[in-house]
Amino acid sequence: MEYKLIDSYDVTSEGMKISVNIIIDKDNVKKYALVLPAFSKPTIALMDEIKRELVSEMSFSVQEILDVKVIKELKDRLRSKTFELLKKQLPNLDSRTETYLVGTLVHEMMGLKDIEFLLSDLYLEEIRINSSLENIKVYHKSYGWLETNLKIPFESEIQNYSDIIARRVGRQVNALKPLLDAHLITGDRVNVVLYPITTKGNTVTIRKFARDPWTVTDLLKNKTVSSELMSLIWLAIEYEMNILVSGGTGSGKTSFLNVCAPFIPPNHSIISIEDTRELQLPKYLYWTPMVTRPAGEEGKGEITMLDLIINSLRMRPDRIIMGEIRKKMEAEVLFEAMHTGHSVYATLHADSISETVSRLVNPPIDVPKNMLESIDLCVVMFRDRRKGIRRVYQAGELLIEGEGSDARVNTNILYRWKPSTDRIVPHAGSLKLFEDLSRHTGLTQKEINSNLLVKKSILDWFVKNNLRQIDQVGSIMSRYYLNRELVVGAIKNNVSKEKMLKK
Repeated sequence: MEYKLIDSYDVTSEGMKISVNIIIDKDNVKKYALVLPAFSKPTIALMDEIKRELVSEMSFSVQEILDVKVIKELKDRLRSKTFELLKKQLPNLDSRTETYLVGTLVHEMMGLKDIEFLLSDLYLEEIRINSSLENIKVYHKSYGWLETNLKIPFESEIQNYSDIIARRVGRQVNALKPLLDAHLITGDRVNVVLYPITTKGNTVTIRKFARDPWTVTDLLKNKTVSSELMSLIWLAIEYEMNILVSGGTGSGKTSFLNVCAPFIPPNHSIISIEDTRELQLPKYLYWTPMVTRPAGEEGKGEITMLDLIINSLRMRPDRIIMGEIRKKMEAEVLFEAMHTGHSVYATLHADSISETVSRLVNPPIDVPKNMLESIDLCVVMFRDRRKGIRRVYQAGELLIEGEGSDARVNTNILYRWKPSTDRIVPHAGSLKLFEDLSRHTGLTQKEINSNLLVKKSILDWFVKNNLRQIDQVGSIMSRYYLNRELVVGAIKNNVSKEKMLKK
């Protein structure tokens, strides 16, 4: 036997169910194998004939192809017409084969062929086409990077995929513009680098958009954060305090911010600003997502992060969620928004609270130290690549002493991750956060402590009942803000998830 099977599961795309096998080959290397349907030469010839008929009979305008909302309707039309043509040619075809033939034609005419199966695999986070000389590689949530049994035979075909992706976002990718950053209609982020910029060949990287996004229940269950710390973050969000999430590459900064968003009350206006769309908020929230846009072919039409921040302030937001802070002007406008009463949440590339301060007050961001007083809570994410875990590494507050150029920023760590026990433990009492909360809300320390315990009981109930879908979490959070006593009473009485969601 040339390989050992270590895992197997099914993936469905366009009605076609196929098997995925995770194997160890004869060289003791883990690989990803799709078990694809095999078609005979006459069947392939028939499919080519049907394709020609479909092209001649069905016409799609550029506007239709570019409209994400219309794509589903176009696929339905294509699927219906393909069924009709197959019935004429093969009236006695069994339904399973018919489904596979139709699905394959839809993949070829309106998708990325067999890559569509990779896009449908919920366990994959990234897909990498390096060139026509190499098999496609994928990043699997459980097994890391794996080589697949798929290979694109020609560079021209990879270029064609790149052209399809570019056209759907109204852009071009060619020898003069060999770089492209775009999105598929599924929301997946695509980066294209053409030969000879990549010396092996044309390269396409697809970072998949989570179909089933993380929720607070997931993070509590996998010990990324404790319910005690999450209660404090929830309290800070409820009462419109400003939070900065820091961390290294791939540490889960944006995911953590996304998980915290359902804690925002439903009657608040939220505007998110990102380079690429990654946030997914519950339906009940009043949310306006915005993304930046690069310059067009003539170097015009660029919409920067700064443009969107300035514009968002004219939209009367209650909350502003921003992607990574990178530049001085962006940071200054964002901190000014905090000073003018807007609640702001943003991410920053830094590995600790002290490094967060250093990044903010030194070039290229370089904001005055006294501006950091607006940050109420700083949360630092950490990724242990060897163990494959993500944790909240530190959570703390920034304390400003002095004024102007003499100002000094001190850090007070409230919670920290203890690697020896893999627990997030209290480190020091608050010197600023609770005092600011009391001043802005009128809550006494006793009331704050009681509020935190209530929130912790709700979060523990989420875990106990495995309430993990984003709209389920959103539904309970919405009810909490509409009728807190009802939700708290139901949880005290240990009401089941099913009854809570029906109320």
